[in-house]
Amino acid sequence: MFRLLGSLLLVTAAGAVAIGAAPAPRAAATPLDRVIPAPASVDAGGSPYRITDSTRIRVDGSREARRVGEYLADVLRPSTGYRLPVTTYGSGGIQLRIGKGSFGAEGYRLDSGRKGVTITAAGPSGLFHGVQTLRQLLPAAVEKDSVQPGPWLIAGGTIKDTPRYGWRGAMLDVSRHFFTVDQVKRYIDQLALYKINKLHLHLSDDQGWRIAIDSWPRLATYGGSTQVGGGPGGYYTKADYKEIVRYAGSRHLEVVPEMDMPGHTNAALASYAELNCDGVAPPLYTGTEVGFSSLCVDKEITYDFVEDVVRELAAITPGRYLHIGGDEAHSTSHADYVKFMDRVQPIVAKYGKTVVGWHQLTGANPSRGALAQYWGLDSTSAEEKAQVAAAARNGTGLILSPADRIYLDMKYDANTPLGLSWAGYVEVQRSYDWDPGDYLAGAPASAIRGVEAPLWSETITKSADIEYMAFPRLAGVAELGWSPPSTHDWDGYKVRLAAQGARWDALGIQYYRSPQVPW
Repeated sequence: MFRLLGSLLLVTAAGAVAIGAAPAPRAAATPLDRVIPAPASVDAGGSPYRITDSTRIRVDGSREARRVGEYLADVLRPSTGYRLPVTTYGSGGIQLRIGKGSFGAEGYRLDSGRKGVTITAAGPSGLFHGVQTLRQLLPAAVEKDSVQPGPWLIAGGTIKDTPRYGWRGAMLDVSRHFFTVDQVKRYIDQLALYKINKLHLHLSDDQGWRIAIDSWPRLATYGGSTQVGGGPGGYYTKADYKEIVRYAGSRHLEVVPEMDMPGHTNAALASYAELNCDGVAPPLYTGTEVGFSSLCVDKEITYDFVEDVVRELAAITPGRYLHIGGDEAHSTSHADYVKFMDRVQPIVAKYGKTVVGWHQLTGANPSRGALAQYWGLDSTSAEEKAQVAAAARNGTGLILSPADRIYLDMKYDANTPLGLSWAGYVEVQRSYDWDPGDYLAGAPASAIRGVEAPLWSETITKSADIEYMAFPRLAGVAELGWSPPSTHDWDGYKVRLAAQGARWDALGIQYYRSPQVPW
């Protein structure tokens, strides 16, 4: 009896010692410098702020700040279970302010301490980007759509942040395979988390025409009726397209529509025989070859067609830019290519838009203020690179999309089940480990407008495919576009990237678990 009682006392004492020696660890807040893209300036220190059931989201009197506040509340409510009312009254809590400051159009300042968090920006885009940083400072479970235990801590200190480049884009090819409005919206939400601000939609190609044009209705109804492999295809009505534009705008992304020409036009040529030089419409195309199609440069109806398309598309596109393609026009002679671009670029300007084209545009006469999107490789000929650099020195802005760095449809390695490999394999480190500022020899740094990650869809058919090829590489592209070069360091970045895995799990993003990243 005494031996049993003694044993129990020893066990109890041992438990007490164990409890006293190793107390349960306190929850730690995510460090301010752990986010992606890396902030321009971080000054960590002080007590964290804890979101509780009494927290309010306090906004200034502007409609824009209220919209951002409601967006933040919609993100936080499901996982915290808190009411988080959005109000203009009181102090403390989470405060969102649009005011004066040296933040630029997209920058912000975030101050966090025991009494609350304040995000200040000069405009609504900066405020929205600050909210994305706030999301990443909270535990990954904040992204879930059911109540989680928390605690919801935001580390103390100050972030001052402005982007390196004004163009931080992602291109989605909806022509090779069609994606619905809801699928595009899902991608927009994912892009917004990393402060991407341009959504480039590749709306026409040989395999499908994806936007309704009232003056040429068969473009969509016939030209949009198929896709790679012969599936049903599809197209956006003007109402669909406006909804994509509206939704992107609510996430502070500008939609840049692309009508690729004079090549990549078989869907249009199949829809209207008169656009062909011989007056004979080719069959619809469901393969993946490139370079075989061309609008008829010498026919006046070609330019009537282009003007109708540009006019109707410009009318429903509030952004500044319209992309006219211009790549892989192998069936168009150089003289005809130059003639075509000389006719088409003024049409774009006539309807109030700035021309964007693939970098082959620099082989013609880029219009004043035009942007050229470079998609060459490290191994692209010196002559071709020099042509692009010369255009940049003459005032053409450059968007960098090197295919062997940030084409998101390139396979990660030989075992990747999706994607292509014509530009080589592009693992996560390769996609991150380059500097846009000095990438193209001879091009002045001032000509670089930013970066864009294209995702071509020859092998991509569903949202899970988009996510697998975009993540984790897209986060690195976002950092190259936003963060100062001094923050670019693979060894540090891969640790921050690994921490994003839990967030993507919570969001249901089907990402590639690269062996280069310490997940």
